[in-house]
Amino acid sequence: MADKRKGPMAETATSNAPVVRFAPSPTGYLHIGGARTALFNWLYARGRNGKFLLRIEDTDRERNNEQAVAAILDGLAWLGLAWDGEAVSQFARAERHREVAAELLKRGAAYHCYASPAEIEAAREKAKAEGRPLIFLSPWRDRDPKDAPKDVKPVVRLKAPRDGETIVEDHVQGHVVFPNKDLDDLIILRSDGNPTYNLAVVVDDHDMGITHVVRGADHLTNAARQTQIYQNMGWAVPEFAHVPLIHGADGAKLSKRHGAQGVEEFRAMGYLPEALRNYLVRLGWSHGDDEIMSTEDLIRWFDIDGINKAPARLDFRKLDDLNGHYIRASSDDELARQVREMLPHLDFKSLNDAATDPKAPPRSDIALAREVLRQIPVASTGADLASRFAAKGWDTFLRAIPALKERSKTLTELVGGALFMVAERPVQLEDKAAKLLNAEGRTSNAAVHKILSAIGDSDWTAPILEARIKSHAEATGAKLGSIAQPLRAALTGRAVSPPVFDVLELLGREEALARISDAAAI
Repeated sequence: MADKRKGPMAETATSNAPVVRFAPSPTGYLHIGGARTALFNWLYARGRNGKFLLRIEDTDRERNNEQAVAAILDGLAWLGLAWDGEAVSQFARAERHREVAAELLKRGAAYHCYASPAEIEAAREKAKAEGRPLIFLSPWRDRDPKDAPKDVKPVVRLKAPRDGETIVEDHVQGHVVFPNKDLDDLIILRSDGNPTYNLAVVVDDHDMGITHVVRGADHLTNAARQTQIYQNMGWAVPEFAHVPLIHGADGAKLSKRHGAQGVEEFRAMGYLPEALRNYLVRLGWSHGDDEIMSTEDLIRWFDIDGINKAPARLDFRKLDDLNGHYIRASSDDELARQVREMLPHLDFKSLNDAATDPKAPPRSDIALAREVLRQIPVASTGADLASRFAAKGWDTFLRAIPALKERSKTLTELVGGALFMVAERPVQLEDKAAKLLNAEGRTSNAAVHKILSAIGDSDWTAPILEARIKSHAEATGAKLGSIAQPLRAALTGRAVSPPVFDVLELLGREEALARISDAAAI
């Protein structure tokens, strides 16, 4: 039985190559901390020709959520963390878990416990009064089963050692000692026959051939309890690496006031998956002074022994800067593709209405939502906005990217910079733009409108438009900026935009002249 494997669980890596797993509970979104854990596992396996397996720990049927399962799978796929084989359902393996519990009973390594809730509560109150944690010493550990009450369904407890120590040798935490007197007899089967977390994890990890367990430091005590199960079954204990948690920029435990927490939020905020991978791996691990690391570099360099023991801090400013680098380095076609994939995940009305912590970092997706609803009230979702870009022509959007990506740190900022292309007339003016459209600015726009009206569709290109307006500036003795600024405000509703002559070309002759007319003293 020690080497028993069933069905798809038997898949292993090549000899001496690691087999790792990511095992999320489907009770909510894919947390950014879980994403980093998955990334660490994925990199460790890929760099050593190993296997990266996925197990959904769905034994808690009341909290299990199929939408959460889908969100986890989608988040991993978006991050580019492909797993090997089919995802394993822990719940589907409950019979196998019960089988191992029966074997532990047979070996005398576990026992039926008939202690009542009242007895356990009394022990808890006594421990509380004495200022110590509850270590429940079941009276049924060595009691004759013949004394068992007939009308009570027992739990099954592991018969943990009372003396000595349980040692966890951890790649991150080091040599960790747990006095056995501090570890009580763990429940491995509930009274309804359902297995508990620690038993299910050990059985599944063994059957899946897991060689390295890389997970959050909050599971360190579980490692000691699970080690005892491994030892009682005569199974090899996998190597452990318990990684520190991610904290906010202020050093406190990550919470809503620190901003986004779920991978789908980071996606909606316009972060690129390769940038997020690069950033996440550096939350607790580094390779010298290298800041920008390709996925190939990470696969080659990453090692669990290099993970820091101290909690890492999530800093959105650093992530923004890193993401901006990846945006500038990306091809225009790739950015257009990423934008088309991102937009369906945005619900502008919900984002605009969402309550946000005033102390949380500004969110670019919320900023975009508010700008979209200001300029294009009918576009309540990203899908609506995508339809408007499609009607304008994605090729036109593509032509705008070179100028937009130089000043964008997220895809949402890039889209925000392109809103002028699909804004409704009359264009809504931001405050700075409105100030540019004073009497002098409107008079300037009227003159520009007259000049540009003489240019036909075939000549409506940025170089020709620039030449005509520069000639106008020279002829009137006006500075080019005094002409371009109110013109930009008329075309985009903003004081900052891509080069104004590019904007004219992107909008097209008819739309551009109409907007200038709206903001001119004609």
